[in-house]
Amino acid sequence: MNEEDGYMDYYIEIGAVDLVGVDKSGEFIFRITDKAQEVAPELWKAHAEHVDEMLVSLFDKGLLDLSYDEQLNASFTLTEEGHAEAEKMGLIEMFEQQNEDDKPL
Repeated sequence: MNEEDGYMDYYIEIGAVDLVGVDKSGEFIFRITDKAQEVAPELWKAHAEHVDEMLVSLFDKGLLDLSYDEQLNASFTLTEEGHAEAEKMGLIEMFEQQNEDDKPL
């Protein structure tokens, strides 16, 4: 077992990460849980920074449109090319899983 596997096992054990599925290529898809904010704040922070960097990269390339509502809540829309790029980055699976989790049962 390598060091990365050990960290992942630990994060799963403490409830900071869930295994949510497998992508088209057979790679596992993990989700960082809300509980991670409490039990693994370093993981939560690193994850948030990584997602922010990827979104800014898409925006800088003109692949993401950003808009704000009256309460200054941000929302974004990906272009077709942006969707393909976000999929390569793993963002699509992440957001699809988040949306599934937000749906009422």
